Amino acid sequence: MKKVLVLILLGLGLAWVITYDHTTKSVNKSASNKVIPVKIAEIQHGSIELIREFTGTLEANSQFIVSPRISGRIKKLQVDLADMVKSGQVVVELDDAEYIQSVIQAQANLEIAKADLIEAENLFIISQRKLRRIEKIQKRGLSSESQYDAIKSEQLTQQAQVAITKAKLTQAEAILKISQIQLSYTKITVDWTGGNLSVAERYVDVGANISANTPLLRMVELNPITAVFFATERDYALLQPKQLVAITTDVYPAITFHGNIERIAPVFNQNTHQARIELRIVNPKLRLKPGMFVHITIVLEKIANATIIPTAALTTRNEKSGVFLLAADEKSVLWHEVQTGIKQAERVQIIGEKITGKVVILGQQLLDNGSNITLFK
Repeated sequence: MKKVLVLILLGLGLAWVITYDHTTKSVNKSASNKVIPVKIAEIQHGSIELIREFTGTLEANSQFIVSPRISGRIKKLQVDLADMVKSGQVVVELDDAEYIQSVIQAQANLEIAKADLIEAENLFIISQRKLRRIEKIQKRGLSSESQYDAIKSEQLTQQAQVAITKAKLTQAEAILKISQIQLSYTKITVDWTGGNLSVAERYVDVGANISANTPLLRMVELNPITAVFFATERDYALLQPKQLVAITTDVYPAITFHGNIERIAPVFNQNTHQARIELRIVNPKLRLKPGMFVHITIVLEKIANATIIPTAALTTRNEKSGVFLLAADEKSVLWHEVQTGIKQAERVQIIGEKITGKVVILGQQLLDNGSNITLFK
């Protein structure tokens, strides 16, 4: 009886194993034949750009402080805050009364020096005539050596006096020139070879007594204007002088300003590990002002004939990046490993082997190599 019972149990177990194996195979077969709905997109071939966005600030293209070369009292301010100034324009006038008197006195001293020179030259001519006469008389033996020496000494004295008065005349001319220059300094002008300037700050008021080199006005050039940002090592190598840039601001969000890279710093800041980049931005209507924050867009790289797929097509299998390509029968998919390049918006470049056809962009999380699919829009 025990043997019969054992045989019955073994038979029941074998029947269960056979039934389970058959059921499992049926389930797996059903799963492998399962049709998964997916959405697809065309693989494109065209241009793609590597675009970077930075934030920066605006700085004046050029700026300097207007200050006087002489001391005095401010008589008139010709410009004020935000006024536009042209090169050579008078911006501040100092009280010039004392300097005018200095010029008049210097002119008078010059006239005196000219008169002294004429007198000295006439006396020298007279002394020369005396010397010639005494020389003739001496040849006849009618004059003594002492008489000759006295007249010769007088002639040399008058010759030296001519030289002294000529030097005094030169000195008087120089003093007059200095006085005239100082008088011209009472009208303070903006000497500038660039474009028009704007008054950024005014430091003084009319009536103030100032000394030489006292700051009066700060002038800035606004067209063109300079935009500054700092680049990391990742982007630094892709930046080149003359690259085109686009600028937007929070003040004028609907307006795009254009320019180019002007200067790239040859060193990185040791603390931030970033390099200073300066942009030249055209600003004809002077909307952009120093101190504004700006958003900077630069195309760092452009590929003219690239293989491009939607970013949504990328997926991962076995820790490798790839896509599911639509098979020729359009009823199944094939797994294809890819290497990506430039990403632009919702598109990404595929580098290396070129692929064509269509890729799955929705439903790929349920797919494996060879999965059956159905298309939906």
